[in-house]
Amino acid sequence: MPLSKSDVESALARVMLPDGKSILDHDLIRALAVEDDVVRFVIEAPNAQVAAQMAPLRDAAEAVVREVDGVGSVTVALTAHGPAPKQSAPSLKIGGHPKAQDGPMKPAGVQRILAIGSGKGGVGKSTVSSNLAVALARAGRKVGLLDADIYGPSQPRMMGVNKRPASPDGKTIIPLRAHGVTLMSIGFMMEEGKAVVWRGPMLMGALQQMLGQVEWGELDVLLVDLPPGTGDVQLTLCTKSELSGAIVVSTPQDVALIDARKAIDMFNTLKTPVLGLIENMSLFVCPDCGSEHEIFGHGGVAAEAAKMDVPLLGSLPIDLDTRLSGDGGTPVAAGDGPMAQAYARIAEGLIKGGMA
Repeated sequence: MPLSKSDVESALARVMLPDGKSILDHDLIRALAVEDDVVRFVIEAPNAQVAAQMAPLRDAAEAVVREVDGVGSVTVALTAHGPAPKQSAPSLKIGGHPKAQDGPMKPAGVQRILAIGSGKGGVGKSTVSSNLAVALARAGRKVGLLDADIYGPSQPRMMGVNKRPASPDGKTIIPLRAHGVTLMSIGFMMEEGKAVVWRGPMLMGALQQMLGQVEWGELDVLLVDLPPGTGDVQLTLCTKSELSGAIVVSTPQDVALIDARKAIDMFNTLKTPVLGLIENMSLFVCPDCGSEHEIFGHGGVAAEAAKMDVPLLGSLPIDLDTRLSGDGGTPVAAGDGPMAQAYARIAEGLIKGGMA
């Protein structure tokens, strides 16, 4: 039988509030829509203060609906009836220098911090970061994503979020959420189109604040989308935080691999374990005839992984849907196609390996 609204409502009736009544009894569900295997609905809180405390309820509602037979994907929005209270902007001072630390730090409640790096730009590192975060979240992990690419933050666009984070006291920063992932990016703090023109100490101070001032909550893993190369942000993260390990993204092209080796050498120099490599843009499959074309070469990343005796975590082809989904603010891993399955396999491997 095809999926129906009544199937979804029956599942939502099991989501209970502290008073013993269900989310349906309280009439909190709005705009419930079922299209094939896709379910969308809104949870409307009576006011913004209540909405701020309802993230666990939203997660529970999403989880029970996802378990319904025939459901492929679930999108849940949490909103409030009436205007939100005004809050002061987070205190992320432009040009702030890093503060002294007693030792490497790890945000409270965060179990693991994984850096996702690349030797050069343009290899799809940020695309891999956003999709891997979503795939891990869909696999049941509590995931955070920190966009540390200060000069070129792309996660706000890729994750479909353009709001400024709230701050209850001008110091603590409340991260945003999208697609089951907790998010923070310098892009949330800047005007769109405005360049970040900072020297090294400013970058280091901003990264320290985004790690230490953000209320990440309880996370199984925090993914850090690094800028390309081997600069100040990488050095700060590896030396000032309790980094569990790093994943390096590269294309099979020789030019990309030359720089990927430098990134790997940097992590080794800084005593950060390289947990594995991901080969992106491994091949192109013609949508008309189905023939495969290895535009950037073949096997380079696999050979490098074998040489280093680290896992090849996965190979990802060039894919139009991946680009369209990223530009549209819904990572392809949130869907159910071949690319979503590819990211799910990488996520599964990280979980089974104890890395996420």
